[in-house]
Amino acid sequence: MDPKPWRERIVEEERLLEQLRVLASESASRRAQALRDGVADLGTVAAVARDLGRSWQAVDQALKRDEKKATTQDATTTE
Repeated sequence: MDPKPWRERIVEEERLLEQLRVLASESASRRAQALRDGVADLGTVAAVARDLGRSWQAVDQALKRDEKKATTQDATTTE
């Protein structure tokens, strides 16, 4: 059996990379929502970070990235 041509393999890998990007983006949004729920429950980003054993900056950045992504998606859907 001959191996697939390299062009075909590249196309397949690009499809897989796109699927992974979408899955990672969706996962990051769900994680950010869980972090927001944690802030609502515990009261502050710092409290959530302490509970998770993370820095408050890491939690804050995850929330800001998700907010930025949401505003970017809103802007593209209204144009």
